[in-house]
Amino acid sequence: MSGARDSVRLVGLRARGRHGCLPAERELGQEFVVDVTLFLDTAPAAGGDDLAKTVNYGELAVRLAETVEGEPVNLIETLADRLASVCLAYDLVDEVEVSVHKPAAPIPLPFDDVVVTIRRGRA
Repeated sequence: MSGARDSVRLVGLRARGRHGCLPAERELGQEFVVDVTLFLDTAPAAGGDDLAKTVNYGELAVRLAETVEGEPVNLIETLADRLASVCLAYDLVDEVEVSVHKPAAPIPLPFDDVVVTIRRGRA
């Protein structure tokens, strides 16, 4: 890792997925909310005012939503790991923090949200 502490955040991305261990979750699906923080050096982009030297967050949002809407997994930990891989596919990203929210998780008590947050970097 280069140690860049600049960041680009995408917060509150919503997409419908069929993730979970219960059959109803797989059949009906539910909304998931994704937050990502990309750690990268933004100085080259800022210095040249050049989109090609940073991460296009519109394109990233589409790729993340496609992942949420794609192949179901049992655990949101697994989904978070897949989303981190999408972010790290951008060569400029040194490290990423991903939070996956599952506000409609099947919990038989009042609650606001279930969130798994992971942090991944380049090997």
